[in-house]
Amino acid sequence: MIILETRVAGITESMLESFLVRARRAAKFAGPVNVLVTSSARMRTLNREFRGKNQPTDVLSFPVAEESVPKPKRIAGEIAISSEIAAQNSARLGHPPAIEVKILILHGLLHLAGFDHERDNGEMAQLECRLRQQLRLPAALIERTQPPDGRRAHRIRGRRGRP
Repeated sequence: MIILETRVAGITESMLESFLVRARRAAKFAGPVNVLVTSSARMRTLNREFRGKNQPTDVLSFPVAEESVPKPKRIAGEIAISSEIAAQNSARLGHPPAIEVKILILHGLLHLAGFDHERDNGEMAQLECRLRQQLRLPAALIERTQPPDGRRAHRIRGRRGRP
């Protein structure tokens, strides 16, 4: 399910739903995912509540424990995206906001699948790059945060699990 609490230029719920289906298929991710596109203020609240960081962030991922949702309504997780940060990033990087939201969905989806670019020695970055190319998206989120000298930037973009 896609929830657009705040609008992003060029995006409709059906367009994001279609992309999410393609991204899940490309990533071989089986479970259904809910995506919330919301304000930076709401992202600040979520980031503070679930990660202890009192600042907005572009994307957060929340895997759902199987036992916490009844089988007929079971989902694999939820992704929250800041529409404002997506718009800022898209302007800075020279692509439409709709593309930025798709990049963030893909990144969040990989976190839901258990990947953690902070600890996996580049495995998530390689997969995200391959999937980005397959889905015809520009530079992946991890690629954009890597310094030119190859050292890893310290930016967490999702949270693995709710407290």
